[in-house]
Amino acid sequence: MPSMPAILVSCLALSLGATPGRSEPPSITPAAETCPVPEGWAEIANLQPRYIVFGELHGTQESPAFVGDLACALAAQDQRVLLAIEFDSGADAALQDAWRLPANQFAQALQKFGWKGRTDGVASEAMFAMLVRLHRLKDAGRPIDVAAFNGPRDESQRKRFAHLAGQGPHEAAQAENIHNAASNGSYDRVLVLVGGFHAETVPYGEGAKSFDPMAARLARTGRVVSLKMRFAAGSAWNCMAKPGRRFEPGQAIPKDAIECGNHPAKSDVDLKRAPFMQLGTFPGEAPIAGFDGFFWLGSVHGSAPQVRADPPEQR
Repeated sequence: MPSMPAILVSCLALSLGATPGRSEPPSITPAAETCPVPEGWAEIANLQPRYIVFGELHGTQESPAFVGDLACALAAQDQRVLLAIEFDSGADAALQDAWRLPANQFAQALQKFGWKGRTDGVASEAMFAMLVRLHRLKDAGRPIDVAAFNGPRDESQRKRFAHLAGQGPHEAAQAENIHNAASNGSYDRVLVLVGGFHAETVPYGEGAKSFDPMAARLARTGRVVSLKMRFAAGSAWNCMAKPGRRFEPGQAIPKDAIECGNHPAKSDVDLKRAPFMQLGTFPGEAPIAGFDGFFWLGSVHGSAPQVRADPPEQR
């Protein structure tokens, strides 16, 4: 993957040769890392949401970095932050065990679960870097926790939601897992990083086939502010249907119909502004049902899987 932005390596010490009369500059420690609050946050915070949901296009460097910056900035204000990530809920116990480790052991432990075999842009190098960074801050005393929420956590949960239409069981499990994680601590802010479809706050489909996306279901348990990712043209590492193949949410997708890789991320707009967040309609567009606002990232760049597929054997 291309190198991460400098904000993700701010703890790197500067190593300079000794010079008479010049003292070596101090290293930047995690506790001293500065994370400016993103522009537009105050407007969102005024709504006092229980959950702030970031509906992303998977597989960019910029989206995890933006959410990581916000988590860092809020924790620097001594706000207790929970970051919920779209990783298999079955891996949450292992994630919690790793989160309790000291900083020098965390990355190695994190590498052991949730990454291998995922090529859809979720288990990316950018996601890995965000978690390592936030754990380093947690280890330095910042009040940051994480939780993995994707999919049913056990057979009991799967059966309870099995009556829901379409992708409803998956969405309901996601929402319940986030709610349960948020209820386990006295958090000031719950940030949720998830794919854009799950972040919508209105039902999908009509009649008997209708179901609630995750954020619509989550809104039953507390105030949700859902933000749609917007960006200038660039690229994203994700999985896409091959040309001519289209599928409805919840429909089984043959493996040979999907292609994963670094794809162009198209956009007709460039605001030529630094990243920010805002309630309301994206400039120049009609209101979009299902979102309360957007977060702007500028140009985006693909982030490859943290663990690549094994190379073919040499014969």
